[in-house]
Amino acid sequence: MPTPKTSSRTKRTDLVKTKPKSSVIALEVSFAEVVGLIQQSRQRAFHAVNTELIDLYWQVGAYISRKLETAAWGEGVVDQLARYIARKHQDIKGFTRASLFRMRQFYETYRSDKKVAPLVRQLSWTHNLLILSRSKRPEEREFYLRLAQRERWGKRELERQLASALFERTVLSPPKVSPPVALLHPDAGSVFKDIYLLDFLDLPNRHSEADLQQALTANLRRFLLELGRDFCFVGEQYLVQVGGKDFHIDLLFYHRELQCLVAFELKIDEFHPAHLGQLSFYLEALDRDVRKPHEQPSIGVLLCATKDNEVVEYALSRTLSPTLIAEYQMRLPDKRLLQAKLHEFYELAQPAAETVTKTRRSRDCT
Repeated sequence: MPTPKTSSRTKRTDLVKTKPKSSVIALEVSFAEVVGLIQQSRQRAFHAVNTELIDLYWQVGAYISRKLETAAWGEGVVDQLARYIARKHQDIKGFTRASLFRMRQFYETYRSDKKVAPLVRQLSWTHNLLILSRSKRPEEREFYLRLAQRERWGKRELERQLASALFERTVLSPPKVSPPVALLHPDAGSVFKDIYLLDFLDLPNRHSEADLQQALTANLRRFLLELGRDFCFVGEQYLVQVGGKDFHIDLLFYHRELQCLVAFELKIDEFHPAHLGQLSFYLEALDRDVRKPHEQPSIGVLLCATKDNEVVEYALSRTLSPTLIAEYQMRLPDKRLLQAKLHEFYELAQPAAETVTKTRRSRDCT
């Protein structure tokens, strides 16, 4: 029988199928580089458009503010402006009466703050409106502007952090770190938290440490968002061997900025000073056998269900291990209660600040 003819298309397909695996991988690497260039270009374009848009809203807000301050316009004129744009320029969207007054508020809030004003251009208008509407104090607005930009929060994550009263919690409860942490990692205070909010975990009130660990790894993406942008997951139940025996660290991370391993030990009860011994042992094992030469000493985080701050202070004051004690909560805190406590905090701090200022002035005069 005559041999059936093979079409040229079939031959080309066969060549592709028989191409060595290494060549296919090399092609995919090249393709990934092209995709990376496209994504970078899109990101730059988006950033440029966003900056231009924020500048426009700033300029419109400034124009309206000047008109109202000089009494050249009454507030009713802003209504007329919104109706004029809607009637005469139907292709221009987003300039309603409410939007125009928000642009004015946006400008008047930040115009005198040269330190914060550049930050608003790094975020979207939606992010700016959320921070503007839900933050009462200048330092609170700066706090969220910086964190949203640094952590690259999306709208939903920013809303969650605002609802969780992150600013109030940070001011009222700074992280509890041992002296070695402050010495080896001076920036650790801005990296770690005193309270981690794990409201995304669907755990009953009575749960085990294994339940907590499994829930955190199952919701790793959201846990990483709560930890912060530079945390990278290394492993769970991470094995270290000492003296022929196996030991397991609950969760191990790496922090890019601090350039060190971060070991998390989970405790579902109240903090006890004895917990520090186990964590210190794990840090020693990591530094001797796992840490790379260019990396900084490892940090340990003891994540407990609750803690007594005085007990924590006593326990950390003499320890030679770079550790910190934190608490986890499963429910959103009462924001109004935290705001009331923060108000008391500022009222108590104000006389002390005034005393310091007076002392400095008297020194300058002498």
